[in-house]
Amino acid sequence: MAGLVIAIFGPTASGKTAVAEAVAGLVGGEVVSCDSMQAYRGLRILTCQPEQATRLVGIWPLDHEGSVGEYARLAHAAIDDLLAAGLTPVVAGGTGLYLRAALAELGLPAAPLAGVRGRWEELYERDGAAAAHRRLAELDPEAAAVVHANDRKRVVRALELAEAGESLVPADDRLWARETRHPTLVVGLDVPQDELLRRIEQRTAAMFDAGVQDEVRSALAGPVSITAHKALGLEEVAELPPDEARAAIVVRTRRYGAYQRKWMRRIPGLVMVNADRPADEVADEIQQMARAREQLRARPTG
Repeated sequence: MAGLVIAIFGPTASGKTAVAEAVAGLVGGEVVSCDSMQAYRGLRILTCQPEQATRLVGIWPLDHEGSVGEYARLAHAAIDDLLAAGLTPVVAGGTGLYLRAALAELGLPAAPLAGVRGRWEELYERDGAAAAHRRLAELDPEAAAVVHANDRKRVVRALELAEAGESLVPADDRLWARETRHPTLVVGLDVPQDELLRRIEQRTAAMFDAGVQDEVRSALAGPVSITAHKALGLEEVAELPPDEARAAIVVRTRRYGAYQRKWMRRIPGLVMVNADRPADEVADEIQQMARAREQLRARPTG
């Protein structure tokens, strides 16, 4: 598998972790996580972090404001290191944007100059949300059309980008372009909805049995960044009785899974694989696909 990256995506509870670990064992590689919440330490149970050592899992403290730009740099370095060592990177996770950030150059906007963000934050606070949004509409009408005036963080970010001559709204849809940094096989895991629901319910119950309430209580005893606070189930576990929290998490997880299915349909060249079977069987099929891809790459042209 020299030089090939294998990427595995699928809805939550589709078995990505088990399949990725099995694939890595078969092809001689390591798993690189593309899950935005598994990047945080202190929420191992809630975010279903793998038991095996996995790159880019638990790399940030809970008070860290993670970003796709920072993740992209780390993911590119991890993938390049593995390839340089003759190993196959197996990129796996359920955060679509992080998957693309790991595989491709997204052309993310540059960081703002020192002091620029503070100046726009001051304007937002001093003149109010509506005035800041009107200013954004003058500088970048396209961004103003997709950002709500009350979304302080995005309004400020859009203003600082506009000042730098860039936009929160890309000029073209490069996010799902076919170009990747390395030859890549992208696999989507397909699980019937009734089976996926069963797995979601089973996994949620297991989280509570494993002590997720104590974990969340401990996490919230210290500072938690806005980004980390978005972890699915954090608020439910913290604020609701256990039975209500479990039910609410199942509902939210099902909705998130539907959203992830939409992401899968947008990934060019993705190959769907039936994942309603043991992980080793799924991994074996993916290994065969990777071998076939390698044979095609090695075949002389002309």
